[in-house]
Amino acid sequence: MAPRAPAHRGIYDAAVIGGGLVGSAIAYGLRRELDHVAVLDEGDVAYRASRGNFGLVWVQSKGMGLPRYGVWTMTSAMGWPRLAAQLLEETGVDVHLEQRGGLHALLSEEELEARVKFMQTLLAQPGMASYDWKLLDRAELADLVPGIGPEVRGATWTPVDGIANPLKLLRALHMSFAQRVVDYLPRRPAQRIRQRDGVFEIDTPAGAVRARKLVLASGLSNKALGAQLGLDVPVRPQRGQIVVLERTRRMLETPLSTLRQTDEGTWLIGDSQEEAGYADNQVGLPILGTLADRAVRTLPALRDVRVVRSWAALRVMSKDGFPIYQQSETCPGAFVATCHSGVTLAAAHALNLAPMIAAGSMADDMAPFSTRRFHVQEA
Repeated sequence: MAPRAPAHRGIYDAAVIGGGLVGSAIAYGLRRELDHVAVLDEGDVAYRASRGNFGLVWVQSKGMGLPRYGVWTMTSAMGWPRLAAQLLEETGVDVHLEQRGGLHALLSEEELEARVKFMQTLLAQPGMASYDWKLLDRAELADLVPGIGPEVRGATWTPVDGIANPLKLLRALHMSFAQRVVDYLPRRPAQRIRQRDGVFEIDTPAGAVRARKLVLASGLSNKALGAQLGLDVPVRPQRGQIVVLERTRRMLETPLSTLRQTDEGTWLIGDSQEEAGYADNQVGLPILGTLADRAVRTLPALRDVRVVRSWAALRVMSKDGFPIYQQSETCPGAFVATCHSGVTLAAAHALNLAPMIAAGSMADDMAPFSTRRFHVQEA
């Protein structure tokens, strides 16, 4: 089907470069604040992290070394019910948000001791988000996950974790563009960007687009595009692999950090972390085997469930793994947004970050996410 003709032909109030989960969530939020918003996208040829996403809306373990990230993650988790409800009302798409808590399984005494120490240290950081967590023993875990394996010693549990369907989330956000009259412009990757008299001109293969504000949300492409706007965006690809099992009856009501059952009944097993460049179309049996082995040790009933597919996708990682949100000092009005938790942070991007961008400045408490943290002189 041919793309919808642009609703606006003048200067946009804001243009978002990147139509993945990060860019789409920001554009969704911007349209609540501004009249004319455009999304420039490569289209289906883009590296889409959302297509390979595990679909967690996850808080536990986030923020070690940067407590503000823990707070930001919690903010998003708390905003997710509102975002999901709005998308359902506006598009009819149920993104299948479930926030009944989440588990991190521990398969040895060593894992258990290390996890408890980690959680205690994480939550003791000054300025860290506060939430309840509990170490479940085998009996308590078995109440939540019947049939756990004999090696499982317990799990950490929090009530704030959950899951959503990343494909349906991306679909709902894109469908909302028509409802909110956001101009989605596919096959228009940004090539050259310049600012003249307070207006950004973005050259694309299909012509130039002009906007008063600009958001770089194009994942790994942010590095090159940011350089044109005086922004140093140190991002790199990190490959993750996932194993998908066939549909079964509902067996798992509470998701684990590396194992979950989708709303459609299939199973997802993750997660791996590899420095493999841009090789997102390559999977490897050693890693897939390791993932499957841990899943079966956690829930032995999966031994008889068939593998139907596996895939790899690229995370967008900064130097320290934390998000980058910043306005350019040399090109005011140009912002960059990059992270590797596009599902978890979707609500914060739509409901919290977008209003800041629309207003023209980052809130003071967003300063820890700027790239200035990479240039602090060591004593």
